[in-house]
Amino acid sequence: MAFLFQKKEHPLFSYTRVRRYSSNLFEDANRRYIVSIRNHVELMDGLKAFCEHLGIRCGQVTGIGAASKATFRMYDPATKQYVDKTFEEQMEITNITGNISEKDREVYLHVHATCSRADYSCIGGHLLSARINGACELLVDSFGDTTANRRPDDETGLNLYEF
Repeated sequence: MAFLFQKKEHPLFSYTRVRRYSSNLFEDANRRYIVSIRNHVELMDGLKAFCEHLGIRCGQVTGIGAASKATFRMYDPATKQYVDKTFEEQMEITNITGNISEKDREVYLHVHATCSRADYSCIGGHLLSARINGACELLVDSFGDTTANRRPDDETGLNLYEF
């Protein structure tokens, strides 16, 4: 059973909290939010602002939406370099999956997405940015007081979890 809290407004997004119960019907420490990133807002900016607004430093995000521009990033482990590619066309965001952590005391988002194009082909990968054009509907789970920090890893060249 879930009950919606009052809707909250912000210039980049609107949201409401969902009350969650564990299997033994006690409210758990984790929080879940339904988030709508506003039209024409850059998705990653809106999501980061939402996490900062509520102090979310560890969690996960899933969602769907539509975008008119998206930049994906691929990592080449041989060179330890990123290759970015931008697509400027109307696309359906068929999946957003990612995690929320912290690096250098700042919110750190690691998000992947799949987008479908007008010809029904799909593109995707690590999402660097996406300009919302239509809607963006997210579920954000905050893992309470849990923290997950990131640190640069010399072997891989990536920012990995540090527990």
